Amino acid sequence: MAHINDVARYILERQGGEVSTMKLQKLVYYAQAWSLVWDERPLFNARIEAWANGPVTRELYDRHRGQFTASVDMFPGDSERLNESERETVDVVLEAYGQLSGQQLSDLAHSERPWREAREGVEDGAASRNEVSPEVMQDFYSALQSASAV
Repeated sequence: MAHINDVARYILERQGGEVSTMKLQKLVYYAQAWSLVWDERPLFNARIEAWANGPVTRELYDRHRGQFTASVDMFPGDSERLNESERETVDVVLEAYGQLSGQQLSDLAHSERPWREAREGVEDGAASRNEVSPEVMQDFYSALQSASAV
């Protein structure tokens, strides 16, 4: 299993070396979600939390805190640690979501059940450390895939 920093580096390398921190966080989230569907296992073992602006991994946040742009040199990972299947998953996610802005990705995540369920009982805009459930992610995106295949 790759480490969250390995995945972040891989995404940044594939996106030209830097993206907004919001976009990176959301791309990591979608890579995890689709890995749970396609590979039936997590891409990385970092916890994803339901923050006000969408899903966030604290480990990445701690590395880019206070920055608008995330760059490859912020993350000590090694993209070569991703195996072929993991790279393929991330590549498909980047193909599907990579053209969207961080705000568009955040808006999309806000409209989907995994983030919404994790935010239940939390006021709009309020801080939250609630986990976005990997089980709910797998269930939701599996159903999304099934619906689009019909």
